[in-house]
Amino acid sequence: MPTSLAVIADSLPYLLLGTVNTIGLVVTAMLLGLVLGIGIAVCLVYGPRPLRWLLALYVWFFRGVPVLVLLFLFYFGLFAFLDLPINAFFSMAIVLGLTTGAYQANIFKGAMLSLPRGQFKAASALGMSDMQAIRAVILPQALRISIPAWSNEYSIILKDSALAFVIGAPEIMARTHFVASRTYQHLPLYLTAGLLYFLLTWLGAKALRILEQRLRLPGYTQHGMQ
Repeated sequence: MPTSLAVIADSLPYLLLGTVNTIGLVVTAMLLGLVLGIGIAVCLVYGPRPLRWLLALYVWFFRGVPVLVLLFLFYFGLFAFLDLPINAFFSMAIVLGLTTGAYQANIFKGAMLSLPRGQFKAASALGMSDMQAIRAVILPQALRISIPAWSNEYSIILKDSALAFVIGAPEIMARTHFVASRTYQHLPLYLTAGLLYFLLTWLGAKALRILEQRLRLPGYTQHGMQ
Protein backbone atom coordinates (compact mmCIF):
# COMPACT_ATOMS: atom_id res chain seq x y z
CA MET A 1 0.00 0.00 0.00
CA PRO A 2 1.39 3.47 -0.88
CA THR A 3 2.60 5.49 2.07
CA SER A 4 -0.09 8.17 1.73
CA LEU A 5 -2.91 5.61 1.71
CA ALA A 6 -1.39 3.82 4.69
CA VAL A 7 -1.24 7.10 6.62
CA ILE A 8 -4.88 7.89 5.78
CA ALA A 9 -5.99 4.39 6.80
CA ASP A 10 -4.07 4.57 10.08
CA SER A 11 -5.24 8.08 10.96
CA LEU A 12 -8.87 7.80 9.81
CA PRO A 13 -10.27 6.65 13.20
CA TYR A 14 -8.48 9.58 14.83
CA LEU A 15 -9.89 11.99 12.24
CA LEU A 16 -13.39 10.57 12.63
CA LEU A 17 -13.27 11.40 16.34
CA GLY A 18 -12.53 14.93 15.22
CA THR A 19 -15.59 14.72 12.99
CA VAL A 20 -17.74 13.87 16.02
CA ASN A 21 -16.32 16.92 17.81
CA THR A 22 -17.02 19.09 14.76
CA ILE A 23 -20.63 17.90 14.64
CA GLY A 24 -21.04 18.65 18.34
CA LEU A 25 -19.52 22.09 17.84
CA VAL A 26 -21.79 22.96 14.91
CA VAL A 27 -24.95 21.61 16.57
CA THR A 28 -24.22 23.53 19.78
CA ALA A 29 -23.56 26.74 17.86
CA MET A 30 -26.63 26.36 15.66
CA LEU A 31 -28.92 25.73 18.63
CA LEU A 32 -27.51 28.73 20.50
CA GLY A 33 -27.92 30.81 17.35
CA LEU A 34 -31.48 29.54 16.91
CA VAL A 35 -32.50 30.64 20.41
CA LEU A 36 -30.79 34.02 20.02
CA GLY A 37 -32.01 34.51 16.47
CA ILE A 38 -35.66 33.89 17.31
CA GLY A 39 -35.58 36.17 20.33
CA ILE A 40 -33.75 38.96 18.52
CA ALA A 41 -35.97 38.70 15.43
CA VAL A 42 -39.14 38.98 17.50
CA CYS A 43 -37.76 42.05 19.26
CA LEU A 44 -36.59 43.61 15.98
CA VAL A 45 -40.06 43.26 14.48
CA TYR A 46 -42.32 43.85 17.48
CA GLY A 47 -40.11 45.36 20.20
CA PRO A 48 -39.85 48.99 21.34
CA ARG A 49 -37.55 51.27 19.37
CA PRO A 50 -34.69 51.53 21.94
CA LEU A 51 -34.49 47.73 22.13
CA ARG A 52 -34.54 47.46 18.35
CA TRP A 53 -31.63 49.88 18.12
CA LEU A 54 -29.63 47.94 20.71
CA LEU A 55 -30.22 44.59 19.02
CA ALA A 56 -29.52 46.06 15.58
CA LEU A 57 -26.12 47.11 16.97
CA TYR A 58 -25.52 43.52 18.11
CA VAL A 59 -26.41 42.19 14.67
CA TRP A 60 -24.23 44.81 12.97
CA PHE A 61 -21.25 43.98 15.19
CA PHE A 62 -21.32 40.20 14.84
CA ARG A 63 -22.00 40.36 11.11
CA GLY A 64 -19.20 42.86 10.54
CA VAL A 65 -16.30 41.34 12.53
CA PRO A 66 -14.51 38.23 11.19
CA VAL A 67 -15.05 35.03 13.15
CA LEU A 68 -11.32 34.61 13.78
CA VAL A 69 -11.10 38.08 15.32
CA LEU A 70 -14.14 37.34 17.49
CA LEU A 71 -12.58 34.04 18.58
CA PHE A 72 -9.37 35.76 19.70
CA LEU A 73 -11.36 38.59 21.29
CA PHE A 74 -13.41 36.19 23.41
CA TYR A 75 -10.97 33.33 24.08
CA PHE A 76 -7.76 35.30 24.69
CA GLY A 77 -9.47 38.54 25.70
CA LEU A 78 -12.85 38.53 27.42
CA PHE A 79 -12.83 35.00 28.85
CA ALA A 80 -9.24 35.36 30.09
CA PHE A 81 -9.93 38.81 31.53
CA LEU A 82 -12.98 37.50 33.43
CA ASP A 83 -11.04 34.37 34.42
CA LEU A 84 -13.80 32.12 33.10
CA PRO A 85 -12.86 28.41 32.89
CA ILE A 86 -14.21 27.92 29.36
CA ASN A 87 -12.26 25.47 27.20
CA ALA A 88 -11.47 25.85 23.50
CA PHE A 89 -14.45 23.78 22.33
CA PHE A 90 -17.09 25.79 24.18
CA SER A 91 -15.34 29.07 23.43
CA MET A 92 -15.65 28.35 19.73
CA ALA A 93 -19.26 27.18 20.15
CA ILE A 94 -20.14 30.43 21.95
CA VAL A 95 -18.46 32.60 19.31
CA LEU A 96 -20.09 30.72 16.45
CA GLY A 97 -23.43 30.76 18.28
CA LEU A 98 -23.29 34.52 18.81
CA THR A 99 -22.28 35.03 15.19
CA THR A 100 -24.92 32.80 13.64
CA GLY A 101 -27.46 34.27 16.06
CA ALA A 102 -26.99 37.62 14.32
CA TYR A 103 -27.45 36.07 10.88
CA GLN A 104 -30.37 33.92 11.95
CA ALA A 105 -32.06 36.97 13.46
CA ASN A 106 -32.13 38.57 10.02
CA ILE A 107 -33.38 35.33 8.47
CA PHE A 108 -36.27 35.03 10.91
CA LYS A 109 -36.99 38.74 10.74
CA GLY A 110 -37.36 38.55 6.98
CA ALA A 111 -39.61 35.50 7.28
CA MET A 112 -41.86 37.28 9.79
CA LEU A 113 -42.13 40.37 7.62
CA SER A 114 -43.02 38.21 4.60
CA LEU A 115 -46.20 37.00 6.30
CA PRO A 116 -49.46 38.89 5.65
CA ARG A 117 -49.92 41.65 8.21
CA GLY A 118 -53.53 40.71 8.67
CA GLN A 119 -52.63 37.49 10.48
CA PHE A 120 -51.37 39.36 13.52
CA LYS A 121 -54.45 41.57 13.56
CA ALA A 122 -56.74 38.58 13.14
CA ALA A 123 -55.10 36.82 16.08
CA SER A 124 -55.59 39.94 18.21
CA ALA A 125 -59.22 40.11 17.13
CA LEU A 126 -59.67 36.54 18.37
CA GLY A 127 -58.56 37.61 21.82
CA MET A 128 -54.91 36.54 21.70
CA SER A 129 -52.28 38.66 23.39
CA ASP A 130 -49.34 39.86 21.33
CA MET A 131 -47.06 37.12 22.68
CA GLN A 132 -49.71 34.45 22.09
CA ALA A 133 -50.14 35.61 18.51
CA ILE A 134 -46.38 35.60 17.93
CA ARG A 135 -45.91 32.18 19.52
CA ALA A 136 -48.93 30.41 18.03
CA VAL A 137 -49.41 32.12 14.67
CA ILE A 138 -46.33 34.01 13.48
CA LEU A 139 -43.38 31.90 14.63
CA PRO A 140 -44.58 28.47 13.38
CA GLN A 141 -44.93 29.88 9.86
CA ALA A 142 -41.76 31.98 9.97
CA LEU A 143 -39.62 29.07 11.14
CA ARG A 144 -40.86 26.86 8.33
CA ILE A 145 -40.23 29.54 5.72
CA SER A 146 -36.71 30.06 7.13
CA ILE A 147 -35.50 26.46 6.69
CA PRO A 148 -33.79 26.98 3.27
CA ALA A 149 -31.83 29.98 4.53
CA TRP A 150 -31.12 28.12 7.78
CA SER A 151 -29.64 25.31 5.69
CA ASN A 152 -27.22 27.79 4.13
CA GLU A 153 -26.30 29.06 7.57
CA TYR A 154 -25.51 25.49 8.65
CA SER A 155 -23.03 25.16 5.78
CA ILE A 156 -21.37 28.45 6.68
CA ILE A 157 -21.03 27.59 10.37
CA LEU A 158 -19.64 24.15 9.50
CA LYS A 159 -16.90 25.72 7.42
CA ASP A 160 -16.19 28.42 10.00
CA SER A 161 -15.80 25.71 12.65
CA ALA A 162 -12.45 24.80 11.05
CA LEU A 163 -11.04 27.96 12.65
CA ALA A 164 -11.29 26.24 16.03
CA PHE A 165 -7.98 24.51 15.38
CA VAL A 166 -6.10 27.76 16.03
CA ILE A 167 -7.01 27.55 19.75
CA GLY A 168 -6.57 23.78 20.00
CA ALA A 169 -10.16 22.53 19.85
CA PRO A 170 -9.93 18.84 18.84
CA GLU A 171 -12.04 19.03 15.67
CA ILE A 172 -11.28 17.82 12.13
CA MET A 173 -8.71 20.44 11.15
CA ALA A 174 -6.81 20.30 14.45
CA ARG A 175 -6.48 16.53 14.28
CA THR A 176 -5.58 16.62 10.59
CA HIS A 177 -2.90 19.23 11.22
CA PHE A 178 -1.54 17.18 14.11
CA VAL A 179 -1.16 14.05 11.96
CA ALA A 180 0.15 15.94 8.92
CA SER A 181 2.86 17.70 10.93
CA ARG A 182 4.20 14.34 12.07
CA THR A 183 3.81 12.25 8.92
CA TYR A 184 4.52 15.01 6.34
CA GLN A 185 1.65 13.64 4.25
CA HIS A 186 -0.03 17.02 4.03
CA LEU A 187 -1.79 16.73 0.68
CA PRO A 188 -3.59 13.40 1.19
CA LEU A 189 -4.54 14.23 4.77
CA TYR A 190 -5.93 17.66 3.97
CA LEU A 191 -7.80 16.16 1.01
CA THR A 192 -9.30 13.67 3.45
CA ALA A 193 -10.30 16.51 5.77
CA GLY A 194 -11.88 18.31 2.84
CA LEU A 195 -13.88 15.22 1.96
CA LEU A 196 -15.08 14.91 5.55
CA TYR A 197 -16.28 18.52 5.54
CA PHE A 198 -17.94 17.99 2.17
CA LEU A 199 -19.73 14.90 3.46
CA LEU A 200 -20.95 16.71 6.58
CA THR A 201 -22.17 19.62 4.47
CA TRP A 202 -24.01 17.35 2.06
CA LEU A 203 -25.62 15.25 4.79
CA GLY A 204 -26.73 18.29 6.79
CA ALA A 205 -28.14 20.08 3.74
CA LYS A 206 -29.92 16.90 2.66
CA ALA A 207 -31.50 16.44 6.10
CA LEU A 208 -32.69 20.06 6.20
CA ARG A 209 -34.05 19.75 2.66
CA ILE A 210 -36.13 16.75 3.74
CA LEU A 211 -37.32 18.72 6.78
CA GLU A 212 -38.26 21.64 4.54
CA GLN A 213 -40.31 19.42 2.24
CA ARG A 214 -42.17 17.84 5.15
CA LEU A 215 -42.95 21.15 6.85
CA ARG A 216 -43.56 23.27 3.77
CA LEU A 217 -46.60 25.53 3.96
CA PRO A 218 -48.83 25.37 0.87
CA GLY A 219 -48.74 28.71 -0.95
CA TYR A 220 -45.54 29.92 0.71
CA THR A 221 -41.82 29.84 -0.02
CA GLN A 222 -38.88 31.32 1.88
CA HIS A 223 -39.66 34.53 -0.05
CA GLY A 224 -43.25 34.73 1.19
CA MET A 225 -46.51 34.08 -0.68
CA GLN A 226 -46.32 32.49 -4.12
